[in-house]
Amino acid sequence: MRLLLTLCVLSFAALAGEHPSLSKTIDGLDDSQVQKAIDTIKGNFLSAEALDDASQQRALLEGLAMRLGPGISLVAPEAASKPATPLPFLAEILDGQAGYMRPGVLDAATLTQVDAALKNFTDNGLPAVILDLRAVPAGGEYEMAAEFARRFTAKGKILFTIQKPNAKQERILTSDKDPAFNGILIILTDSNDGGAVEALAAALRLNAKAMIVGAKTTGAAVEYAEFPLGGGRSMRIAVSRVSVPESGSIFPDGVKPDIQIEQPADVQARIFEMTKEKGVSRFVFDTERPRLNEAALVAGTNPEISSDDDKEEKPVLRDTVLQRAMDLVTAIRFYKKAK
Repeated sequence: MRLLLTLCVLSFAALAGEHPSLSKTIDGLDDSQVQKAIDTIKGNFLSAEALDDASQQRALLEGLAMRLGPGISLVAPEAASKPATPLPFLAEILDGQAGYMRPGVLDAATLTQVDAALKNFTDNGLPAVILDLRAVPAGGEYEMAAEFARRFTAKGKILFTIQKPNAKQERILTSDKDPAFNGILIILTDSNDGGAVEALAAALRLNAKAMIVGAKTTGAAVEYAEFPLGGGRSMRIAVSRVSVPESGSIFPDGVKPDIQIEQPADVQARIFEMTKEKGVSRFVFDTERPRLNEAALVAGTNPEISSDDDKEEKPVLRDTVLQRAMDLVTAIRFYKKAK
């Protein structure tokens, strides 16, 4: 009953948005203070129906869901509908300085494309690779995430482990081959990245000295089991967690970037959609405006005056996360040359 009513307080106040740090405040109370708070609520709260058995049970579930974050979730029947179409794989050389890759999913077909892109980047002598994980949907493809990580990690390194809390054995995923790329590696993340994507980012930061640019990930690097509740609904509960050597479990705090920068989700979605046909360079670099010159005078034209068509083609969106990644590549290369 003590836990139940404590979680009632937590869920009601947090939903009201009045006490964002209420969880820490409650954790700071001793047992006598918790009991006194519960007795005070029971004796004085203005709405008795909010404290009946059914309401308390719902508040308990609600409070647990809030406390456990990505560890549990309710799955509605409509969640089984067809998933969104993933973005296609994209690879591009940016300004002759870095190879850019954006996998839409972590699967075998994409891995083949990654291998081809890395070979192209290496053949062109590129010093840096930017791996953009912002388009990859959250999922539990940990074996495939390890395959991606092996392309950048020295043979024999532990990538990450997967373990149930009460199990003696754990699955250890290691790198069993020489890396296909050994240069500067930058990872892009956003606040929707979860599961295998987080494991990949954390493993590459540890083993390939990758720098992470973007937003903190969800902290859902776990394996789930799904339990039916009836009526087509079910509950997903985290039963195993992913850990990285030295830094430990990714759940529930997520992977924190080395350089934090947030981009509005709607802007990112628009840019990603437009890059399907036009690539990413135009959203990173500013094009120098044409100047009036002798050739233009002879031709009787003025390149400084843009036509309506030119104005429509000129991009107004900027991928600020990717821009910071390119800035980082430039800074690292300058530092290495200075040494």
